[in-house]
Amino acid sequence: MFFSIMSGGSMHSGLVGLVCMAIASAICCSSVGSSSNIMCLESERHALLQFKQGFVDESNALASWKSEKDCCKWRGIACNNQTGHVTRLDFSFRYFNYTEVPLRGEISPSLLELQYLNYLDLSYNDFRGMIIPKFIGSLSQLKELRLGEANFSGPVPPQLGNLSNLHTLDLYGNEVVSFENLEWLSHLSSLRYLNMSYLDLSKVMNWPLSLSKLTLLTELQLSQCNLPNINLRSLSFINSSTSLQILHLSVNSLNSSIFYWIANVSSNFIHIDLSSNNLKGPIPDVFTSMLSLVTLDLSENQLEGGIPKGFQNLCSLESLTLWSNQLSENIEDSVKTLSCAENTLETLDLGANWFWGSWPDLKHFSKLRELYLDSNQVNGSLRESVGQLSSLETLILDGNSVSGVITEAHFLNLSRLQYLSLSGNRFSINLSSDWNPPFQLTTLYMSSCKVGPTFLKWILTQTNLTALYLSNAGLSGSLPNKFWDLFSRLSDLDLSMNQIHGKLPNLSSTSLSYVNLSSNLFYGALPSFSPMLQNLYLSNNRFSGPLSSFCATQAPNLEYLDISKNLLSGELPNCWMQFQELQVLNLGKNKLSGKIPSSLGNLQGIQVLRLHDNNFSGELPSLENCTRLLMVDLGNNNLSGKIPTWIGQSLPNLWTLRLRSNEFNGIIPFSLCSLAAIHVLDLSHNSISGGLPHCFNNITALADDSGVYSIIYGGIVELVWKGKEIEYGENLDRMRSIDISSNYLIGEIPPSIASMTELISLNLSRNKLTGKLPEDFGNMKMLESLDLSRNRMSGKIPRSFASLNFLSVLDLSRNNLSGRIPLGTQLQGFNASQYMGNLGLCGPPLTQSCPGDGTVQDDGIARGTEIDNKEQVSDGLNLGFFISAVLGFVIGFWMVCGSLLLKTSRRNAYFRFLDNANDWIYVKTKAKVRRTLQR
Repeated sequence: MFFSIMSGGSMHSGLVGLVCMAIASAICCSSVGSSSNIMCLESERHALLQFKQGFVDESNALASWKSEKDCCKWRGIACNNQTGHVTRLDFSFRYFNYTEVPLRGEISPSLLELQYLNYLDLSYNDFRGMIIPKFIGSLSQLKELRLGEANFSGPVPPQLGNLSNLHTLDLYGNEVVSFENLEWLSHLSSLRYLNMSYLDLSKVMNWPLSLSKLTLLTELQLSQCNLPNINLRSLSFINSSTSLQILHLSVNSLNSSIFYWIANVSSNFIHIDLSSNNLKGPIPDVFTSMLSLVTLDLSENQLEGGIPKGFQNLCSLESLTLWSNQLSENIEDSVKTLSCAENTLETLDLGANWFWGSWPDLKHFSKLRELYLDSNQVNGSLRESVGQLSSLETLILDGNSVSGVITEAHFLNLSRLQYLSLSGNRFSINLSSDWNPPFQLTTLYMSSCKVGPTFLKWILTQTNLTALYLSNAGLSGSLPNKFWDLFSRLSDLDLSMNQIHGKLPNLSSTSLSYVNLSSNLFYGALPSFSPMLQNLYLSNNRFSGPLSSFCATQAPNLEYLDISKNLLSGELPNCWMQFQELQVLNLGKNKLSGKIPSSLGNLQGIQVLRLHDNNFSGELPSLENCTRLLMVDLGNNNLSGKIPTWIGQSLPNLWTLRLRSNEFNGIIPFSLCSLAAIHVLDLSHNSISGGLPHCFNNITALADDSGVYSIIYGGIVELVWKGKEIEYGENLDRMRSIDISSNYLIGEIPPSIASMTELISLNLSRNKLTGKLPEDFGNMKMLESLDLSRNRMSGKIPRSFASLNFLSVLDLSRNNLSGRIPLGTQLQGFNASQYMGNLGLCGPPLTQSCPGDGTVQDDGIARGTEIDNKEQVSDGLNLGFFISAVLGFVIGFWMVCGSLLLKTSRRNAYFRFLDNANDWIYVKTKAKVRRTLQR
């Protein structure tokens, strides 16, 4: 064949030359490799040592650079076997060994001495925000440049565009690297792989145009780049690259026009990821011609409709992820659309959508490994044919309305099943006690399924379990004796909301990091737990005794601890220093006593502290260092002393402060007005005296709604709302309440209270407040509950009260208020008892009439209404009104009195009329008095 090519003439001469060179090179390589051992060149060795001097190597990762003379044997270095030139420099070894501290320092220009360097990888090191050196653009032989996650910053030097031989460029993860444009990219004509994920491209409006010139590009990764959301429908690669196969544009703000841009780019796609964008509307039928498509991820968008019919052509599809959209279609129709991929589809994720209909028949999808249909509206019963999916490893069905009985037939051939989630459906688990499953699960979710009453023995065969969730599963009785011994790998355990009883053994030797046994019947002393513990929920059980045994738990990563609603007693141990990562501590509703230990003040990361409903006494220890606190709930104890001023000075993020039903005294510190984020302030049922602070307008969270954000409270909070104690959970962030009732407050209600326009509930009852109600009270238009009863306030109810349209609870009783109750839809709708005890109040809904009520004028309007109207009009009197009144009086006087003075006959008639009228009134009055006496 070789000779036939040579005889082919000049048109084959170039090919002949290449073949000869390849053969000669192979012979040469074989000869040199077998006869000699080429060492690196001294000049390049010296350049590498200069390069190393710029680094700080805390892990001694480059130890071989000292002990070995031949630089070709140094860690991270590779040389050409024939010439000895350094061709490869790879410092990314920390990616494979996270125990090593990343190299840091500067990149020396001595790299330019390595003229034959074709591979440079400095990824996963720490260059402390330095700019990518311009001289890298002079390494003309480079084919691969990898600088991912190396903490570079600043603009990318356009000199990188000089690397004409470059086929791989990876700048991934340098989040503060910036770009003015990508014009330099267009010069990298050999580029095949480009990864700039996690870089900020928000200012690069021409990114599609710059990329269009990379006609050899096969893989493009631009995830989370904040790409400008321009109209891409009319754009395409200039030369319509047919080489692009892998495209990752996830976590941007791209609109649906990206679909049409992709369709114009290439029809040879294998992988497409458009997840977490702003894609809306139905999925367009642009994938019909992408016959090689293997992976498609459109999750976390706002797509609607169903799966396009064009998906019938995707016969190579292995993974389809449509999780978390708004897709709505009969699930059986969706499965039929994917029928061409029956022999290839391995992952089908339709979770968190609105798919509906009966459970589909999937028995023909023989290679299906992962099936996610969670959080949809699928109903009917689970087909037994699911047990024929022999390749199935993950089955996620939670959060639907699927019902029926689960039997052994559903798992018949599922020997590879590892992850099973059936929670939140209507399943009844009917598996025989001696059933031996064909699988070994790592994760089992059956919460809210009918599993009990006895614990399933087959679960004891699953010795590979790392997560077991059987919350609200109807379990009762005690756990099997071998339960804690079998699951040595178990990290997550949730048996909450059952009727399981028994004592807990010592769990310090387990691997448990998440434990939820709340709302059961466990009793006895608390054991010590695993050192890997992060979350522990034991609330609403019958645990008793002191907490000292829990102090044996050496869990430095513990974040959430809830042992509320138990029978714990004794003093709180002083061992909290060992739980420095603690964020939520809830020990409420126990029988704990003594002083609150000072070591709680060392938990600098704590956000929620709940010690309510115990018997703690003494003064509150300093929590000044706990600056991240969002909630402090110490209600219903016996704490005393003054409310500390540091609460307002050192806890700027405090959202809820609940100190009700204690023995705090002294005045309300003005520093509480610095709690700009406070939503719930409850100081009721204490012995607080003095006046209300005049600085309520500083609490911005109560003055506007701009500071609303969600936080984790770690449980339920009890608040007195509309006269009743109500439990608040996730909706607590919407509550805005102040309760300082049942104290000894004096003085007037400050006018600044009216600035809290977002306040929903205000309770100042059972104090000794005096003075008038602020005129601008009606500015608090969001008020739903207002209790000012049992004080000594006087004066009228301001007319602005009529503007409180959301008011559903009002109590102004037992004060010294007077005057007419303002007319308003809300105020007249309350029971009269809410106004009782104010002897001067009158008008509806009270039966006591106001002065002048009931006298009807000629125009048919009651005098009481006339008086009220006059009062309302009086505020609008002006100079013009007085001038008109004076002129009217003068004219009227001279029209009547003038005629009497000028004409005698009229004057005599007038006085006769007055005498007769006087006699008539006298006679009528005497007669009425006599009739009254006779009765």
